[in-house]
Amino acid sequence: MQKQAKHSLEIPRKIIWIGKFLQFFSINLASKFAQNLFITPIKFKTPKREKEMLLKSKRSKILVNKIRKDVVVYQYGINKKANKRALLIHGWNGRGTQLVTIANMLIKLDYDIVSFDAPGHGLSPKTKTNLTEFIATTHEVEKQFGPFDVIIGHSLGGMTTINSLKEGLKTNKAIIIGSGDVVQDVIDDFVQQLELNQKIATIIKNRFEKQFNTTMESYCVHDAVEKLDIPLLIIHDEDDIDVPIKAAYQINKHAKNSKIMVTKGLGHRKILGDKKVIERIRDFITENNL
Repeated sequence: MQKQAKHSLEIPRKIIWIGKFLQFFSINLASKFAQNLFITPIKFKTPKREKEMLLKSKRSKILVNKIRKDVVVYQYGINKKANKRALLIHGWNGRGTQLVTIANMLIKLDYDIVSFDAPGHGLSPKTKTNLTEFIATTHEVEKQFGPFDVIIGHSLGGMTTINSLKEGLKTNKAIIIGSGDVVQDVIDDFVQQLELNQKIATIIKNRFEKQFNTTMESYCVHDAVEKLDIPLLIIHDEDDIDVPIKAAYQINKHAKNSKIMVTKGLGHRKILGDKKVIERIRDFITENNL
């Protein structure tokens, strides 16, 4: 019998039981509990494969003025030969060193690498955060360390990449890996993982929209790509259950100038270190001598 695929980060049963207990007494209490979990990243120790980038990077802490939060920025592979610069954006619960295999390939192409630990992630101070703060951080990093010739985002970093470009961030090419598409789908999936009533997903959505005075639909990736003209490479795995493959197909359908690579058996995170994926990224970046 084939082993059932799991999310890259399983929610502990204890958390699920607490949510169900609260829901038994009050949908409102359960929704507050779920929303708090949804915006609270979990910090993990840096794995061995990322230690080289962690140790060899020039690290600095900057203030993201729009959200008044500090984040840690990495400058990796800085050398006199490099005349191009790439920005790498990690996903939820990730780190600025998570795309190290891609970074090492780009250094061989004479790129300087810039990445960051988003608010509440990695070495950045602990805090609650969300997509809007990822986007604000991206703009601040571009302002202080850009411009960037290539931008690569994984998962929530992919959603951040496209929404930041829609808001005016400049680059020659963009690559998104395992990117989500519709924010409501992300919320729905999270509530489903908590095994709670789907009414809670709607309550969370309404609270966010009231807080930010905008609709969740305004961050829809497949709508945003319709406004972009730059070459876009979309990479996604068929067996990614954190972000279903339908997101990639929908984004590709609406993009003006995109290519898509669909892998199999890599899931949501192994895709970042796969040899064929790295080669495809390299080929895409070097096309037309960019």
